[in-house]
Amino acid sequence: MNTVDAKRILETALICANEALPVRALRVLFNDALGADSIKSLLEQLHADWAQRGVELVCIASGWRFQSRPQMREFLDRLHPEKPPKYTRATLETLAIIAYRQPVTRGDMEDIRGVTINSLILKQLEDRGWVEVIGHREAAGRPALFATTRQFLDDLGLQSLDQLPLLDSPTEQVSALAALGRADDPAQSALPIDETDPPDIPDIDALTVDAAASVLDAAAPDQPMPNDPVVSPS
Repeated sequence: MNTVDAKRILETALICANEALPVRALRVLFNDALGADSIKSLLEQLHADWAQRGVELVCIASGWRFQSRPQMREFLDRLHPEKPPKYTRATLETLAIIAYRQPVTRGDMEDIRGVTINSLILKQLEDRGWVEVIGHREAAGRPALFATTRQFLDDLGLQSLDQLPLLDSPTEQVSALAALGRADDPAQSALPIDETDPPDIPDIDALTVDAAASVLDAAAPDQPMPNDPVVSPS
């Protein structure tokens, strides 16, 4: 098979694919007649072939894919005007800790942030497919160890964690994550910050019964609790 035909096959497969394809999957197109190095060389040629077009061929953590160029965003937004969801600063701080210090436990995150981490934050990150439990620490209670996923890298347009900016400050790490573009749209941040972020809310799982009651009393001090008798004025 000549180079032109091989590139045409790769190009067609990648354009028609619903997700990024790794080299090992692309080798199946040729019944393994082409080695990994040959496939990579052809992909690099395809990348160059599309250099002057509105779509580009890129390599992310999951493999190779076609995506729109940043300068096309202005026009594509007219077809899909919806905006991506924003994330609170507390959520991004938690994600930054996991990304830069993984694997970490919830206790590690709370020690770094200095506040109790709401369970909903971790659930949101897990539901989004950005973090997952990869094991448990051999300590009292065997706490879960959290790490980022390949989906996290794909959504931020990264091939590996080594491409994260080398920063020590938690504030700088949050800003760096917020600035990274989406893999399918580098011109748009994958992690826009909600600047109306409210202060951290205590996690009800971590509160004692008395503390929880105090929170409720503070929220509505003049309202009777459901089981309190209502005394009518005499």
